[in-house]
Amino acid sequence: MVIDDSKTIRRTAEKLLTNAGCEVVTAENGFEALPVISSSHPDIIFIDIMMPRLDGYQTCSLIKNNSVFKDTPVIMLSSKDGLFDRAKGRVVGAEQYLTKPFARDDLLNAIRTHLLQK
Repeated sequence: MVIDDSKTIRRTAEKLLTNAGCEVVTAENGFEALPVISSSHPDIIFIDIMMPRLDGYQTCSLIKNNSVFKDTPVIMLSSKDGLFDRAKGRVVGAEQYLTKPFARDDLLNAIRTHLLQK
């Protein structure tokens, strides 16, 4: 799953992942994403940090505090590369932090790291 308020980022990530053989669902923000997560049970979730309504940190925290989804890997996406932002991502339960712009290999390596090595 890719959650990002940028249509360009959503489409880019969706295309890269689909071309790699992944099934992808998207959402524009955390508020819109929660029912989609509940119904589709994604294997991994990529979340933008800066979004309206529910930001990435809040969304990640809600996912990780749900017993059904607490073990679902969450990868934070951000144009910010600060130590504070990375630390805050860890505090809310994110497994990894990718800086935008990301490359195809960044997404696929995150999938390999968090899904294929379980």
